[in-house]
Amino acid sequence: MTDTTAVLGYAWPLIVSPGEPIAFHLSSKTLDGAEATLVRVRCADPDPNGPGLKLTELDCAINGPVALANQPIYPGSCAIIPDSPTLAKLGAFTVGAFLWPTLPGARPQTILSRWREDIKAGWRLGLDADGCLEFVLAAKGQSWRVASRLPLLTREWVLAGGAYDPATGRISVMVRSLDPQAGRDRSVVVEGEGPTSLSWPMDTPLVIAARAKDAGDAALCEAFYDGKIDRPRVYAAALSIDGLHRLCEAATPAAADPLLIAAWDFSQDIPTDQVRDLSAHRLHGVLRQMPTRAMTGVNWNGSSERWTEAPSQYGAIHFHSDDMADAGWAPTLHLTTPSAWRSGFYALRLRARQGNADPVESFVAFFVRAELGKPQSRLAFVASTGTFLAYANSALRLDQVHAEAMLEGLLTLSHDDLYLQEHRELGLSTYDTHNDGSGWSISTARRPILNTRPRGNVFNYGNDTHLLDWLEELGQSYDIITDDDIHRHGVQTLAPYACVITGSHPEYISREIWDAFDAYQQGGGRHMYLGGNGFYWRIAYHPTLPHTIEMRRGMSGLRTWEGEAGETALAFTGEPSCTWRSNGRPPQRLLGVGFDGQVFTESSFYRWLDGARDPSVAWLTEGVDLDAPLGDFGLRGNGAAGIEIDRVEPTLGSPPGLVWLATADRLGYGGTPTPEELRTLHRGIMGDQNAQVRADLAFFPTANGGAVFSTGSIAWVCALSHAGYRNNVSQVTGNVLRRFLDSTPL
Repeated sequence: MTDTTAVLGYAWPLIVSPGEPIAFHLSSKTLDGAEATLVRVRCADPDPNGPGLKLTELDCAINGPVALANQPIYPGSCAIIPDSPTLAKLGAFTVGAFLWPTLPGARPQTILSRWREDIKAGWRLGLDADGCLEFVLAAKGQSWRVASRLPLLTREWVLAGGAYDPATGRISVMVRSLDPQAGRDRSVVVEGEGPTSLSWPMDTPLVIAARAKDAGDAALCEAFYDGKIDRPRVYAAALSIDGLHRLCEAATPAAADPLLIAAWDFSQDIPTDQVRDLSAHRLHGVLRQMPTRAMTGVNWNGSSERWTEAPSQYGAIHFHSDDMADAGWAPTLHLTTPSAWRSGFYALRLRARQGNADPVESFVAFFVRAELGKPQSRLAFVASTGTFLAYANSALRLDQVHAEAMLEGLLTLSHDDLYLQEHRELGLSTYDTHNDGSGWSISTARRPILNTRPRGNVFNYGNDTHLLDWLEELGQSYDIITDDDIHRHGVQTLAPYACVITGSHPEYISREIWDAFDAYQQGGGRHMYLGGNGFYWRIAYHPTLPHTIEMRRGMSGLRTWEGEAGETALAFTGEPSCTWRSNGRPPQRLLGVGFDGQVFTESSFYRWLDGARDPSVAWLTEGVDLDAPLGDFGLRGNGAAGIEIDRVEPTLGSPPGLVWLATADRLGYGGTPTPEELRTLHRGIMGDQNAQVRADLAFFPTANGGAVFSTGSIAWVCALSHAGYRNNVSQVTGNVLRRFLDSTPL
């Protein structure tokens, strides 16, 4: 077996144009070197039943031996406030915040700290291993600690604080439950003896949701907190619990108060990594590893569902001990992308031998786009980078208890699966949940991504390369453009092309991308949608950080987790998230078909309908036997209609001029409808009894001579190569492509 994880890496930026620089950030725990080769990817799927792995080696300056070193990853989110004289000379003081803990009792966690673990000096407010609130002071080998008597409850708001008064030599820890009914009350004030004087460590940042390891790299922290924090405060006096409550309750405390050291307001600058201090000291900070913002705070009252309408009610940040947005690795190789390279899917291949162990072959994928405004072909294929990021490092098959039941078979685990099970520090996908059970809502490309590269899981990236292989087999020229570029530049990215193809699964789409496709189709553009479950989830791209997406699943759609009430608006933009259907734009309005079900048991074939015999679409069915099944073969379930499927539905916007060409409506009991298709539950909802669970083949003209062709199935592109590319799926796809590239009006 080939070892695909002995060397890991990522390319930055993920997407480049010819002539632009790119760096490869590599790491290995077991190897000190490997052989590097740049390759152009034609097919990334090594399945011997298909085209197989097809890579073209490229002559490149960075080809050859490359030295490797181990570069660790440090997950866990927090806010780091640079040290200041104001913090270093504190005498009496109180620290506190509103807390909504999600893993109390799992391990020691830190809420607020100015602490150095290497010398065990400073102060920290946090949770002990039992989940009790503790306040600790330490200096010169001595420490003083007080703790609450009962552990905090998970997902219950409390006011938490600690106070120190050197005049009396007393320290205290304070908890006030904000909903003390039905056994929830954890309110308590515990006092203990403390020092009458204390010298604080130097060169120590104040950290929210973690504590610093030493005075060196401020990003190296530990004892991360899981849960929400709202309105953290530092005050230069020992306050009572009532005084702390008044201080934290004030959304905008008096900045002129000479005793107010810091009052951070997380409802400000929500789309950024900045945390703002409202006090006169301006102790602003920076978030690391991108915790989740725009979270409902302690004062959220349900009057709004979007933070932009009531920002003061969204003053919480949800920190996670496993947040991971940037591996932070140093670059290993640098390259200026050769100007002669065609746009396409590319990868850096790394090979090595490990004695008698499995041979190593690992890949770092990247994309070379067509230079913006300079198309080299009349055809463009869209790399669905938003979807690739949404699924990046998905552990769904390992973590979902019903995975084998859903897939109707035993799981076969790869090197990548096993590695990810043991190395969650890589960061997971937006399908997975954090350690505390909350959903991953942010995904970035600044980390190794195991399932978006050759030899990786065939879903998405691997499936899409079957379409690239088919285009290469035809000798058809094409440009690669990406979701990122369409999002940033709009319809002008699509407009130069007579025809644009979206692949097997363009599921995650921003408003800008949707609008661009809509404008392209209305302007006469021709769109071949050769997938299923497309244009389904609404996402946002980070306003300043490239290749970074956010999504919120809310309580609609086919979902693996649900967000909390009031938290469906995107922190990056303030827009609502969830499905496009729940946002008033069912995919049928754009594509003619829309997601209606899954079928992982066995794929099916299409049967031709009367629409296919209409003389106006004779060009589409040329050379095809309309009495024979369409696509009763393929690499994904032995059929062209499967995995995830879409249907025509006029009530959801399928246009009146649509020609319904074929349908795959014999999916058996494995055809499972999406939740939004079910208004009530009954025994006849599965594909063997439910005509709404089907994949439809459709064509419709748009304005100004444009048109859309939709297949409604993820499995479609993986049937193209059957029988040496001579099959009716390939024939139909080729007929449509040739006609869509022909400028004669449709």
